[in-house]
Amino acid sequence: MATRSDISLISGATVLLAALCAGLLLTGCAQPPPAPAARGAEAKTAPPRSSPSPDASSPAPGPPALAPSARAGDLPGLGPLTRSRIPARTRQALVVTGEGRDVPRSTAVLYEHDPALGWHAVTGQWRAHNALRGWTDDHRAGDLRTPVGVFPLGDAGGRLPDPGTRLTYDQDEEFNMSGTGFLGEPLEGSFDHVVAIDYNRTRGVSPLDKTRPLGTEMGGGVWIHVDHGGPTRACISLPLERMRELLLALDPAKEPVIVMGDAAALKR
Repeated sequence: MATRSDISLISGATVLLAALCAGLLLTGCAQPPPAPAARGAEAKTAPPRSSPSPDASSPAPGPPALAPSARAGDLPGLGPLTRSRIPARTRQALVVTGEGRDVPRSTAVLYEHDPALGWHAVTGQWRAHNALRGWTDDHRAGDLRTPVGVFPLGDAGGRLPDPGTRLTYDQDEEFNMSGTGFLGEPLEGSFDHVVAIDYNRTRGVSPLDKTRPLGTEMGGGVWIHVDHGGPTRACISLPLERMRELLLALDPAKEPVIVMGDAAALKR
């Protein structure tokens, strides 16, 4: 029969092992997994019980409500602070609205600006994933949250050939992806097509570039990429056909941006 001393030793060893495993699993957004893979790959860890993977066949939620101060022709769901961060010359905006601050599910809609009519949707609502732990206004490498904000879109790439985008496109086998995601889903094909989000990166280079102007501690390698059926580490993911649709729609002449965050943050 085990003594109290034996039980204490066993319990202590169990706690220490759990802590070591957690430290290994929660790697940074810009850190690749141990197996050969593209930069920015998602690492596997246990998902929060309150945020199960969505059913891809279920309908997307209704369009976001207009912010109290929004006018007809404004981007819906955005408050004055968020709208003020969109450059005056921008005429395309992918708005990604998270379901909640700590939720990895979101909805994306592409809008274009017409001088006479203002902003209007040019796509339907697309189901999307964001980071495992939701959103943050102060992103750090490894926090498993997607940065809130307005960021330019200009550089694309992927393992598969350019589908015909007007963005610069880098086809490279380094976009090959392997391993499993947070829900045990295969990550293969996740980087078949990507669009770099200009968060802590140098514009005009491949999404694979590792330069981090703000420092590595601020994270990086934040992309829009093909959805693998589960949360990401910091990126936004869309179904493959939606990624292709986005790549064909984005026009550098319209200075496209992504406006992303949880619904409450975007209404500020």
